[in-house]
Amino acid sequence: MSAEYSIITPQTVQPNQPAVFLDSPCPCAEGFILKKSGGVFLLANNAPATSACSCGCGCRRIYTTNYEVEVHANIEIPTGGTVEEIQLALAVDGVVDPASVMSFTPAAVETAGNIGTSIIVSVPNICGCDSLAVVNASTQPITINNASLVFDYAGVQRLN
Repeated sequence: MSAEYSIITPQTVQPNQPAVFLDSPCPCAEGFILKKSGGVFLLANNAPATSACSCGCGCRRIYTTNYEVEVHANIEIPTGGTVEEIQLALAVDGVVDPASVMSFTPAAVETAGNIGTSIIVSVPNICGCDSLAVVNASTQPITINNASLVFDYAGVQRLN
């Protein structure tokens, strides 16, 4: 199961703000990946319920659900910006994953560079879902164009 979202027209994103991806012809048909407003996605934990926990509530405490998340984009500094390193990253529950930071240093303003990364996001079973967003990790606005965001369900993993 996978889902893909895209940005097909240039979009200027402010620092620490998420990019807004369009719905695509390949949404998640299983209900595990939900697109929220403002460029935020929810990844669901679909681990089997168990009554093995001490509280007997049927929670999913011994499982995690994994997703491979891949993003590729062209980024640039818009007119009026300062030429310096710019970054795009994946934020899980509002926190940038250091392994996902993608950097590009253009030679001039409005000079695009292609970046990409892929990480595994493990959704803990305590809350049942994680939020994920592609955020501008730079100190200035950046323009994003021709971007794709792909989620691939990687399965359920037993933790103990």
